[in-house]
Amino acid sequence: QVQLVESRGGSVQAGGSLSLSCAASGRVLSINSMGWYRQAPGKQRELVATMTRNGNTNYADSVKGRFIISRDNAKNTVYLHMENLTPEDTGVYVCYALPWDLGAPFWGQGAQVTVSS
Repeated sequence: QVQLVESRGGSVQAGGSLSLSCAASGRVLSINSMGWYRQAPGKQRELVATMTRNGNTNYADSVKGRFIISRDNAKNTVYLHMENLTPEDTGVYVCYALPWDLGAPFWGQGAQVTVSS
């Protein structure tokens, strides 16, 4: 099993920045991709950003150029730095980890991010 512990989210005004982290423990060598989904009220869950163990990244079009995902494999931690936030970025950001064997992903507890206009 893998356990994921996320940092707290926060509240910022539009145009502000915020960073999240997600630390994995347990069977960490079984993990390839790590990243975040977000869930906003009334919207479908959206993949925000993901990064494989060897550094390949993928971003939602809505966050490209504003969000940066990074990863420290030695610390088994993935980071999401978010800039130029807009109210549309508001939601619960949930960290996930996908095993190499593409089995069921593991999930963090979620972090609320609120961006006010």
